[in-house]
Amino acid sequence: MTKKCKPLNKLAQKFKMTTVKDICRLIEQYAPPALQESYDNSGLLVGNPDAEATGALICIDVTENIVNEAVARGFNLIVSHHPFIFGGIKKITGADETQRIVIEAIKNNINIFAAHTNIDSAANGVSAKMAQKLDLQNIKPLAPREKSLMKVVTFVPTNFAEKVRNALFEAGAGTIGNYDLCSYNSAGYGTFHAGENTNAFVGKKGELHTENEVRIETVFPFYLKNKIESVLLATHPYEEPAYDFYLLENQWNTTGFGAVGDLANPMPIKIFLEKVKNVFCVPTIRHTNICKKEISRVAMCGGAGSFLIKNAKNSGADIFITSDIKYHDFFLADNQLIIADIGHYESEHFTKEIFYEIIQKKFPTFAVRISEIKTNPINYYF
Repeated sequence: MTKKCKPLNKLAQKFKMTTVKDICRLIEQYAPPALQESYDNSGLLVGNPDAEATGALICIDVTENIVNEAVARGFNLIVSHHPFIFGGIKKITGADETQRIVIEAIKNNINIFAAHTNIDSAANGVSAKMAQKLDLQNIKPLAPREKSLMKVVTFVPTNFAEKVRNALFEAGAGTIGNYDLCSYNSAGYGTFHAGENTNAFVGKKGELHTENEVRIETVFPFYLKNKIESVLLATHPYEEPAYDFYLLENQWNTTGFGAVGDLANPMPIKIFLEKVKNVFCVPTIRHTNICKKEISRVAMCGGAGSFLIKNAKNSGADIFITSDIKYHDFFLADNQLIIADIGHYESEHFTKEIFYEIIQKKFPTFAVRISEIKTNPINYYF
């Protein structure tokens, strides 16, 4: 008996190479580009998305030394938190570090990708990671996103409701907090009169038709609107399906900037500040008046977080941990909470672990390393 060989296409799928695009898309599934702020420049900054990825080097900032490390390791992908290109580049002559990075990256076929404010505000993003490192409980965004959820409503023949509903779920609809496959369904009937130029799924031309239908309602993130509409039209049996989109006023409680959580047991302020120093490897902490003897509730924001001081106060936090606080912004504490500035790099360096975990979970055999180079440009003298 002749042994059958596996089809070549199945073998190709089994040994499919991992591309730069695969890694970028994986991170962007976790931190969708639509979540980035208007001033940001996240995404693939330099490179060829279709190139095979030989390894990923993870860092906070892209510097010339980071590019050199990637080359030395034989990795052709750098995954960074901060985009090294923010404004437009009019010349590439090597006159500054940004230009030199572009030149060296292209010369060595290095691809450079960044996820910045999109991973700041993603569910379980930068600030949530900070909260986890401090062993906080009941962690949630300090400033949940607003007007970022939509609802789709459609009317489907009863026998097709499950098919359309499941297609919407697969497209990303129906998630509320830690619950998924969420929808509301109500039975009713629809009426329509099919004109001469129609190809009606049910009913007859020229006659008023009544059909038992299910009204399906489900929510989804705003950036999935086109995908949801496309899937609905592709799976709905009607030639002209009725559907509506609504922008919701609800807060999106799993995404947003900053984080707030509770300590399992209240901690004296001095002991807590020592814990912060040890966890974030901070040599010194700039802080406001010690107006709290004990810390129970903690707010934080990775990176520059002065815009969240009011949110931190309103959350009932005893302390707000962030960075890049200006002199006059320290006055905003108003003895209602402690503001602690631990440094920009120090507040965000655990973001490297988020990238590492995302890639390793999906591609456990793919070569991914956290850079050994400390890119923090700030030094402290004692």
